[in-house]
Amino acid sequence: MRIRSLGVIDDAVVELSPGFTAVTGETGAGKTMVVTSLGLLLGGRADPALVRIGSEKAVVEGRVTLPAGASAAVRAEEAGAELDDGALLISRTVSAEGRSRAHLGGRSVPVGLLADLADDLVAVHGQTDQQGLLKLSRQRQALDRYAGDGVTVPLAKYGEAYRRLRAVAVELEEIVTRARERAQEADMLRYGLDEIAAVEPRAGEDVELAEEAERLGHAEALSSAATAAHSALAGNPEDPEGIDAATLVAGAHRALEAVRSYDPALAVLADRIGEVGILLGDVAGELAGYADDLDADPLRLAAVEERRAALTALTRKYGQYGDGIDAVLAWAGQGAARLTELDGDDERIDELTAERDALRTELGGLAQALTDARTEAAERFAAAVTAELGSLAMPHARVSFAIRQTEDPEGVEVGGRAVAYGPAGADEVELLLAPHPGAPPRPIAKGASGGELSRVMLAVEVVFAGTDPVPTYLFDEVDAGVGGKAAVEIGRRLAKLAKSAQVVVVTHLPQVAAFADRQLLVEKTNDGTVTRSGVKVLEGEERVRELSRMLAGQEDSETARAHAEELLATARADR
Repeated sequence: MRIRSLGVIDDAVVELSPGFTAVTGETGAGKTMVVTSLGLLLGGRADPALVRIGSEKAVVEGRVTLPAGASAAVRAEEAGAELDDGALLISRTVSAEGRSRAHLGGRSVPVGLLADLADDLVAVHGQTDQQGLLKLSRQRQALDRYAGDGVTVPLAKYGEAYRRLRAVAVELEEIVTRARERAQEADMLRYGLDEIAAVEPRAGEDVELAEEAERLGHAEALSSAATAAHSALAGNPEDPEGIDAATLVAGAHRALEAVRSYDPALAVLADRIGEVGILLGDVAGELAGYADDLDADPLRLAAVEERRAALTALTRKYGQYGDGIDAVLAWAGQGAARLTELDGDDERIDELTAERDALRTELGGLAQALTDARTEAAERFAAAVTAELGSLAMPHARVSFAIRQTEDPEGVEVGGRAVAYGPAGADEVELLLAPHPGAPPRPIAKGASGGELSRVMLAVEVVFAGTDPVPTYLFDEVDAGVGGKAAVEIGRRLAKLAKSAQVVVVTHLPQVAAFADRQLLVEKTNDGTVTRSGVKVLEGEERVRELSRMLAGQEDSETARAHAEELLATARADR
């Protein structure tokens, strides 16, 4: 991490070891700023008071190396971030006015995204950073993670059944709550379908009737026109002297026929005139038939107009999908299908109710299996954590789990009782601590001091070590209120945890710092600031001097140096 203008730190780089890094220094030197900086990178609250006096802004930049396919890497790339050779670059800026900006992989992102990634990157345990495992949901998740397949297998089955039950319940509620609306809709559909059925319209009937009405309404004019046309083509018996087209064409045909043998071209024309004569005769015959068949019955016209009015009334009411009677028939088809669906509600309600009851019974059985698996795992988990606490200056402390359910008449049946349930089962899981004999087990948030709480968290993380650990753990004040042999054991436990994860510890205890793979010293300059040279990696003689200072307050004390060398030797022997 690079830290600029944050608190007492002017400009410093913090290089963390892949294993166990201890951060040490005099009180007030700025060690806590390391914790604060990491908190900012993880989306923590931006306090403008953190900005160094005289500076416009504080900046924290971090480089996080992630394994291929890590969930944090996937989520970051989904947000548009780019990884730099497997590393994720994170930046957080806090202005003196209180404005805050976040960048992830070169992309500006909401601060909330950093907080979302935090759970997959770092577990912070300190006097004020224990909120994660203080949440009941996180305590249940921790127990489930420890239990392994004993819980994850039935939990997967439970989750599938739970999601199906929710879907069934939503559909059932919708049908039941909308029953009145659906009944009204069904009544309206029945009325419309009955009205259409009473008229019995045919597809295209309105077009046919419109044509017939037009013909009947102009029957006299049509008859006169057909008769006049017939006379012009075939002649009028009442006017023998009149000239008609058929007679003229016949004369032309006879004239050409008389000389057709003299010229083949003229013969072709004669044949064509003959065809014209035949066509004239056919048209004349059809005109005569049309005139004879034309019906000028006013009663028929009235019947047609009445039928058209009935069809028009249907079109106005039910023709919203188009024009004409075909749109009415389309509405009727869709309405009949919808009515069938609505009429099937009662049957569907019965089906959904039966499925809901079956799923609730199934969920009850799966919830009971989860409770049994969690109860068994809780005993092992609590015993392991309690054993670890015995070596962390809490020899009389006892950890246990309270696994309980809340009665709910609308819940599922577990153990003969109807209890509330959720997506992870019916259990409320709470981690309890009895700090000394005779003390009643209380929630860890209430039963432990800040230092004790950090040690409980350390014990929990050590028990978790190797079972899908968080990549990085940060402990602040984990050694509060302890010393001597207990401090050595804390250092040993932190080193054990560092074999499966990166561990960063801010400590005042040399017994803890001696077990670190890398020790960082934070020290101020004469003007009270921490500069780039103020955070350095201690090796060899420098580390012995710092441990001597932590032991006796005197870097050059021979006794303290001997003790410091002994601590380092003990720590190296344990690795």
